[in-house]
Order: sequence, then structure tokens, then C-alpha cells
Amino acid sequence: MIPKDATGTALELARRVLTIEADAVRALIGRLDERFLAAVSLILACTGRVIVSGIGKSGHVARKIASTMASTGTPAFFVHPAEASHGDLGMVRRDDVFIGISYSGESAELLQIVPLVKRQGAKFIALTGVMDSALAREADVVLDAGVEQEACPHNLAPTASTTAALALGDALAVALLDARGFSADDFARSHPGGALGRRLLTHVADVMRTGDKVPVVRAGASLGDAILEISRKGMGMTAVVDAEHRLVGIFTDGDLRRSIERNADARSTVVESVMTRNPRSIRPEALAVEAVEIMERRKSTQLPVVDPAGRLVGALNIHDLFHAKIL
Repeated sequence: MIPKDATGTALELARRVLTIEADAVRALIGRLDERFLAAVSLILACTGRVIVSGIGKSGHVARKIASTMASTGTPAFFVHPAEASHGDLGMVRRDDVFIGISYSGESAELLQIVPLVKRQGAKFIALTGVMDSALAREADVVLDAGVEQEACPHNLAPTASTTAALALGDALAVALLDARGFSADDFARSHPGGALGRRLLTHVADVMRTGDKVPVVRAGASLGDAILEISRKGMGMTAVVDAEHRLVGIFTDGDLRRSIERNADARSTVVESVMTRNPRSIRPEALAVEAVEIMERRKSTQLPVVDPAGRLVGALNIHDLFHAKIL
């Protein structure tokens, strides 16, 4: 627990850290120039992969940049420079682009493998804070990630510099994403296990109820028959169809309450006279998130599913969407 008399100092220090790091990232904006465009062009022209490397804190940044690129349309992976010296350099080919990250530009482990990378014929991009460093001199393109100071009170621990390098890597990945026309659907295909993947790849047909699980009665059925169907299928509604199985209406719990208020007789009342006509429906090939949008907009919890001819093929309940983790 922070001592009571130190809480003000902790907050002051935290605000100072965030200010320094925000300023470091903001300063990158004015330094973006033709070198950044050259880096984008090199990677777009690459017929191999992008290999990102760094050691220490720069290594952690390199891993994240490689991961971001790989998930946004640019095939990329991380190689540890020390491991590269012991065999992993075999992953690098002449058609690749190698991105080396070192704030000082003097990391011995990285400098040791750079000549070998270039001998393979791969293009080399340096991301560094020192533009006249050994790493920068070896590069085909140099990206300036320099900062005025670290957020560490001793100006020693990599803080603002790693934040700046990470932000510059994100800028590069997003510029490549845009240049490739990488879409939200593309992103979902590379994230099938995540929430976004489920939302963008799951269709109504994947989660709707079909066959005997769909509550349905004919237009000539009685109100009593409709009530029994609602009870049996547990969806809070039943679809109403004509002789060709085309959807002509739905009868919901709300319609039932209104019928009771009007003292409608369950045996003599035809469901067609108390149902909701021309209900909103959805196609099975639609995305499940479209069904969510319709339900939320109409404040409903169920939706009939029809084919292009208007025939009932399924039904969807809000709980089905919860179960499929679309909501």
C-alpha cells in the first residue's frame, strides 16, 4: 500500500510519465517524411516475409510490431538476434525485409547479424533513435524514433523510447493495412477465435433454430393452437405461415396480452386476426450481427428467418445470439 504522504508524489510522477511519453509520440508526427514512405514501399514490394528483430526492451517491441503486421495483412514474424546467430538466421531469405530495432543503434547482437542479412539479399530497415549510429549506416531505410528524454526519473530505463518505437511500428502497420486494402472481414479471418471473428464470420444460418425447433402455425389456426405452440417451443412467439409456408405474420407474447385484454376467445379466434402482420425478418446468409442490430432497434427478442421467396426456414432468439457469443 502506498504511504498516505506519498500518494500525491505517485500521482504527480505518473502524470509526468504520461506527459513525456505522449510528447514523445507527438514529436514523431513532424519527423514522418519520405523515409517512412520508402519503408512502406519496400515492404509492399516484398514477395517474402517481414522479419522484425531486437533485443531487450526493443525485442519486446519487435515482437508486438511483428504480431500487429501479421494480423493486418503483412506476413511477419519475430527473430531474436542472439538466436539468429545460432541458426535462426536461416529463416531469412533474399525476398524478405528485415526490420532491426535498437534505440542506440549499437546493439552488438543485432549488428552482428545485419551483414549476414544483407548478404542474403534481404532489404534492411532500421528503427532507431540515433540517426548516425552503426545500425542506421547499414540500413536501406532509417526510421527516426528518437525522443528528447526517457520518462524514467533517471533518464535511464527505456520508457518513452519504447513507446515511440511501438507507435512508429503501429503507424507502419496501419499504413500497410490501408495500402493493401485490408478489410474488417480480412481481419476477422485472421482472428477466428476472437470476439471480432465471431461477430464478422458468424451468419444467421449458423445459429438459427431449424426444423421442429421453429415455432410455426398455419394462418387458419386458432388462437389456442398458437398459444400451445409458443409454450412448446419456448421462443416467446410463433411464426404464422400460409399454405406455401410463406411468412405472413408472427404472434408474440405481446400479441397474446393484447388479445386477453380484448377478451378474445382461444377456441374461436383465428390467429391471423390477432397476429402482427408483415413482421421484420432476416435471411439465413445475413451476418448474425445484423440480427442483433434489428432486434436492438425494434426492441424485440426474436426474429423469423426466411428464404428469398419469403418461405420460413428458421427462427432466431436473442438467447441464441448470447449462446453463440455474438452479444
